[in-house]
Amino acid sequence: MDKKTRRVLIASLVGSSIEWFDYFLYGTMAALVFNQIFFVSDDPTLGLIIAYASFALSFFIRPFGGIIFSHIGDRIGRKKTLVITLSLMGASTFAMGLLPTYQAIGVAAPILLITLRLIQGLGIGGEWGGALLLATEYAPPEKRGFFGSIPQMGVTIGMVMGTLALWIMNLLPEDSFMTWGWRVPFILSALLVVFGLWIRKGIDETPEFQAVKNSGEIPKIPLVETLRYHWREVLITIGAKVVETAPFYIFSTFIVSYATTNLNFSRSATLGAVMIATVVTTILIPIMGALSDRIGRKKMYVAGTLAMMAYAFPYFWLLHQGSVTLLVIATVIGLGIIWAPITAVLGTMFSEIFDAKVRYTGVSLGYQIGAAIAGGTAPLVATALLATFDNSYVPVSIYIIFTALISLLSICSIKAQAPQRAPQPAY
Repeated sequence: MDKKTRRVLIASLVGSSIEWFDYFLYGTMAALVFNQIFFVSDDPTLGLIIAYASFALSFFIRPFGGIIFSHIGDRIGRKKTLVITLSLMGASTFAMGLLPTYQAIGVAAPILLITLRLIQGLGIGGEWGGALLLATEYAPPEKRGFFGSIPQMGVTIGMVMGTLALWIMNLLPEDSFMTWGWRVPFILSALLVVFGLWIRKGIDETPEFQAVKNSGEIPKIPLVETLRYHWREVLITIGAKVVETAPFYIFSTFIVSYATTNLNFSRSATLGAVMIATVVTTILIPIMGALSDRIGRKKMYVAGTLAMMAYAFPYFWLLHQGSVTLLVIATVIGLGIIWAPITAVLGTMFSEIFDAKVRYTGVSLGYQIGAAIAGGTAPLVATALLATFDNSYVPVSIYIIFTALISLLSICSIKAQAPQRAPQPAY
C-alpha cells in the first residue's frame, strides 16, 4: 500500500470517527443528562422519551443532508463535500458544550439544543457516503471489501472515544458531572475536527469520480436520475440498512438507560461493557471486510442477519442474570461478534449496486432513509415498548427480530457479489 492510499484510508477513517464521536456523544448524553437539564419533566420516563425523541429527530433530517451533500459530491467531487460536512458537524457539537440549561434560560435551551442537533444530522447525512466512496473508489477490485470496511471502523472508534470520554468524566462527583463535566467532551471535540480537516485537505479526488467527470457524464440533478433509474436499488438499501441500525442502537444507546434504570447496573459498568464491545468490534470489522473479498458480501450479511434474529431473546436473558460479567459478554456478542460482519460489508455492498455517476446520491439516500426509519427511533421504540408492556423485554426482542426480517427480505433482492480476484498477468 503506497503513501497516497494510506492517507486516503486515514482521511476516510479519521473523519468518520470524528463524526460518530460527536453523534454518539449526544445519544449517550440523551440517556444520562439531557433528560434532566434540557428536557425537564415531572415524570422521569417522559423526560427520557422526549430526550430520545430529540435523538431520533436528527435521523429524519439526515436524508435531507444526504440529498444536499450527495448532490455536491456527485456534481463537484467527494473531497470538497467531506470538508463541508465535517465542519458542520464539528461546529454544532462544540456549540452544544456551551449551551445554557433549561434551569438557566427555560424553553429556549431545548430549542437551541434541537437546532444544533439538526445541524449535526445534516452533516452526517452527507458524511457517510463520501467517506465510504473515498475508500472504495480508490480500492483495487480484489480488496474493495477491506477498503470499504475502514470507514465503518469509524463508527466504533468514534463510539469508543465518546464512551471513554464519558467514563472519565463519570469519575467526577455527580454534581460536578451534571454541572460541567458533561460539557468537556463536546468542547474538546473541536481539536479532533481541526485534525480531520487537515488530513482531508491533503488528498486528491477519487479516480472513479475523475473518470466520470472526464467523460462528461455528470448528471445535472443526481437525485432525479437516481429516483428515475435506480429506485429499486434505493429501496433495497433502505431495507437492508434496518438490521445494521436498529439493533446497534439497542446494544449501544438504549442499553445505557435500561441496564442502569431497570436492572440496577452502575453507570460505569454499563459504559465499560459498551466500550469493551466496541473495541472488539473495531478489531473485527476490517477482518470481516477482508473476508468478504473471499466469500462474498451477501453471504456475510445474510449470516449476520440470521444470527441477529437468533440472539434477540438470549441477549436480554443474559442481561437479566444481574452479573456484570454476563453484561459484558452479552454486549460483546451482540455488538461485536454478530453486528461486526453486518456493518463491515454494508457500505461496500451498497456502493457496488449503484453506477459511479449517481453513487454518492444512491448510497446516501438509501443509507440515511434506512437510518431514519430504524436507527434514531430504536431507543425511543424500545423505551415506549417497555412502558407499554410493564417493563417486559419480550416486545423489544420481537422488535429486533422484525428489523432483521425486513433486511433479510431486502438482501435476498441483491445479486450475490462474486469474490474479486486480482487480475492475472498476460503471458
